[in-house]
Amino acid sequence: MASYAYTARDAGGLRREGYLQADSSVDAIEALRQRGLTPTSVQETDIRKRAKHEPLVKGRTTSAELAALCWQLSAMLDGGVAVTAALAVVAEDTENRRLRSILDRTFVKVSEGQPLSDGFKAFPQVFSNLTIATIVAGETSGNLGHALHKLAEYFDHRDKLAKQIKTALAYPVFVLVLISVIVLAIMVFVVPRFRQIFDQLGNKLPAFTQAFMNVHETLSSNALHLMGAAVVVICGIVLSARTKQGHAIFSRLILRLPIFGRLVSELFIATFCTTTATLLEAGVPVLDVFDILANMTRNDVIAKAITKTKKHLADGSNIAMSMASAGFFPNMVVKMTQVGEESGSLTEILRKTSEHYVRRVGATIDAVISLLEPLMIVFIGAIVLVAVIALYLPIFSISDVAG
Repeated sequence: MASYAYTARDAGGLRREGYLQADSSVDAIEALRQRGLTPTSVQETDIRKRAKHEPLVKGRTTSAELAALCWQLSAMLDGGVAVTAALAVVAEDTENRRLRSILDRTFVKVSEGQPLSDGFKAFPQVFSNLTIATIVAGETSGNLGHALHKLAEYFDHRDKLAKQIKTALAYPVFVLVLISVIVLAIMVFVVPRFRQIFDQLGNKLPAFTQAFMNVHETLSSNALHLMGAAVVVICGIVLSARTKQGHAIFSRLILRLPIFGRLVSELFIATFCTTTATLLEAGVPVLDVFDILANMTRNDVIAKAITKTKKHLADGSNIAMSMASAGFFPNMVVKMTQVGEESGSLTEILRKTSEHYVRRVGATIDAVISLLEPLMIVFIGAIVLVAVIALYLPIFSISDVAG
């Protein structure tokens, strides 16, 4: 089969570009028509030339796209398709231009005799140590398709977890933005108009209104100074967090925060269980698994717990006892790991434990949001109420005097 670059129009008239594999240009045109596209240009292309002359496209690659990549490669390899042919098909089928550029370059390296892991290793921003280690294990065991299948499951799980968290946080973020807009609109547009009215009346303002106006005047006069101070504080926090000592302090502080600290811990436990199960099923050595896990978190407390666990493993202890000695993992996780080791079903039990913690995280987020919703509504109402009372109290006083 040859590779063809095409330009076509879909049913809505939108321009579509991409690549496909076909025996001839006639077959390529027919394949496009079967997809519901009207081809305007179909030209034979060479992946090697494309990889050599086209610059590496900038952009981001999502977990869903990586999952689709692994599913496709796994299915084709299990079906007896060569790695190079599988890469060519996936590269021409993907819509992410950055991922297509990476797959083109990987195709060239693999066709020159290098393993798939070496091709992916050149792009650490896209393919993590976990991905590389899993693929290396699959290549070593001669079961690359199975390893890619496990990777696809891992990326699917990560994508679902990320979407769950984003969906849960969407409403609080929206309400927070709404509160900010309301306060800004009141301070910028409403209060100055009433200030002009009060100045024209010339009467003495009620104490509550006067205090409200003083606060507004202070904020308005020092807005730039306050924003500058906020920027300085934020920059100071960020810079201090980048130092070794500061990062360690913030790592401990985050885990000690009420509710949020527990969420961070439980999210990592869920990721820890899924990642460990994925790597062990792919045939990655246990010590390498904990090396990868230590690099998957930026929290110093968690990273030290993983490193301590690995040290006990290297000394001959089993996984459950090593985790217990780290002092970070919940007792339930340690017990479940122990049961898994003793029964020979560690990976299955780790996946079930991960599902349990994902449900716990979801339940905690739902509980927090259900509490935040009425609090935010009350907060918005309080802001509007204070503004209305402060701004209309002088008018009521004038009406009483006139009466």
